[in-house]
Amino acid sequence: MSEDLKAAFERKRHLSATWVSVGNPTVAEVSATRPFDFVLIDTEHTTTSLETVENMHRAVEATPGDTGTVIRVPWNDPVYLKRVLDVGVSGVMVPMIDTVAEAESLVDSLRYPPEGSRGIASGRAAGYGSEFRSYVANADETFVTIAQIETLEGLSNVEAIADVDGIDALFAGPADLSGALGVFGEWDHPEFVAAMDRVIDAAHDAGIPVGTLTVQPADAPPRVEQGFDWQIIGKDTSYLMERHDHALDEYHEAIDRFDG
Repeated sequence: MSEDLKAAFERKRHLSATWVSVGNPTVAEVSATRPFDFVLIDTEHTTTSLETVENMHRAVEATPGDTGTVIRVPWNDPVYLKRVLDVGVSGVMVPMIDTVAEAESLVDSLRYPPEGSRGIASGRAAGYGSEFRSYVANADETFVTIAQIETLEGLSNVEAIADVDGIDALFAGPADLSGALGVFGEWDHPEFVAAMDRVIDAAHDAGIPVGTLTVQPADAPPRVEQGFDWQIIGKDTSYLMERHDHALDEYHEAIDRFDG
């Protein structure tokens, strides 16, 4: 990448990403040929293995652009997080961060001793040992740590979570957060809008950027106006279905004209 993703997050400029849930390197590679700042690879709600994640990251790296790779991990699990970082990805997004203790535990598991408890190994991120010392010394500056706020408990603690040293950004999870509020999918409901506003304010008060997911492109402008600094715009499976529907509609319209 010609520009470090962590530095871009620190500047809080309007970053864009795309959501990849299909565990295939080609899907990640094709997505990275578009000018997104990063590709978000989901491993929480998919069957994608860590080996596949590594190959998807390689595919993203092979593209000529500046696109990074962020992994949405299944859980705040130190062992899995360690293995993901050893791949050399640009960042991790961690679901259901509800308390300061969970946020601090997350940061601890990502940092090498003495600041944290991450195990040291000469994996891919360290050039298989060729960049061992320099990587260990500078690892904290090589990836972004994103905490997801998506429960009522997380919302109630969001200000304190945002203040935890080592949390680089927040992500407001629209599906789970609206569900927790009892207004699932009602994106304009006052309670949901207020909750999203609270996450935005907490992040900005702490001096860190905040993002969210917009599945439909038309939903992106309102989220920019609301104050989100970055967005994951659409997801691979939705794009596939939409293009399939469009192709079928065009085909059936042509048949109707011909038959008529």
